[in-house]
Amino acid sequence: MSVYDKLNALGISLPAVSTPAAAYVPFVQTGKLFFLSGHIAKKDGKPWVGKLGSGMSTDDGKLAARAVAIDLMGTLHAAVGDLNRVKRIVKLMSLVNSTPEFTEQHLVTNGASQLIADVFGDAGAHARSAFGVAQIPFGACVEIELIAEIG
Repeated sequence: MSVYDKLNALGISLPAVSTPAAAYVPFVQTGKLFFLSGHIAKKDGKPWVGKLGSGMSTDDGKLAARAVAIDLMGTLHAAVGDLNRVKRIVKLMSLVNSTPEFTEQHLVTNGASQLIADVFGDAGAHARSAFGVAQIPFGACVEIELIAEIG
């Protein structure tokens, strides 16, 4: 089953690449690797504002991380032209806007990791980091960047 068939089965339409909010580009290619800049969580087209551990649950965070993964796949599609060319999702790095007491950043990030695995299968198994941070631009609850290898 192609990546696009899996996306369709999940009811996912890939968004267009967002315009960068500062002085950077959405992605950079070096050799067979594509580095995608951090994407913040969005809800209804606006930053998904919140802080995990202060009025935002781990389950809410998982949904936000999943939304980021969809945006990342949209950018990756624009970068490579065909997601079926993805040989491997190499790494995700996740920043979770959270209180000092919140310790479930890894569970929040599972919202993105699981969707990537569902869509890309074995090629979606990736290395990962998940950090708690004091703030993310626009007050967003989650920001994730991605590295992919193209075959």
